[in-house]
Amino acid sequence: MKNHFTAKLEIIGINPFVFIPDEILNEIFKTSGKNKSPIPVKGVVNGKEFKQNLMRYSGEWRLYINLTMLKNSPKRIGEILEISVEFDDSDRTILMHPDLEKAIKKNPIATKNFESLIPSMRLEVVRYINNLKTAESIERNIGKIIRYLIGEGDFFGKRIK
Repeated sequence: MKNHFTAKLEIIGINPFVFIPDEILNEIFKTSGKNKSPIPVKGVVNGKEFKQNLMRYSGEWRLYINLTMLKNSPKRIGEILEISVEFDDSDRTILMHPDLEKAIKKNPIATKNFESLIPSMRLEVVRYINNLKTAESIERNIGKIIRYLIGEGDFFGKRIK
């Protein structure tokens, strides 16, 4: 993997991150053909492979280091990390579970509210169901999501407005 560098793990709010060196950032801009976030990247942090997005926040580009990329990352602020990163042009489409899709389409209010969610929230709902293991938990949580989408419940503490 190319674009190897070391960086100090920093934190903004509750989010651990590293800054990307300008020469590597410019290489990623060139390879990806864009310079607006998010930019999908892949790489290695301290020997562990990851897929993530480069994000621009408050005028600066950051690679956020989550717990799946680096165990206990919020407790490791100040640590120097070994990182390789490059543009990831792989398809990252996540398909909606067919039972969730059917349940949303069956209810016009749920359909309207799902379509009006910001893209990251729609993705979070889809990911949540796709990561469940048993048919029972999928069915139970689809019910919760539909109640959320029709305004009768919440999803991770969030409510439809």
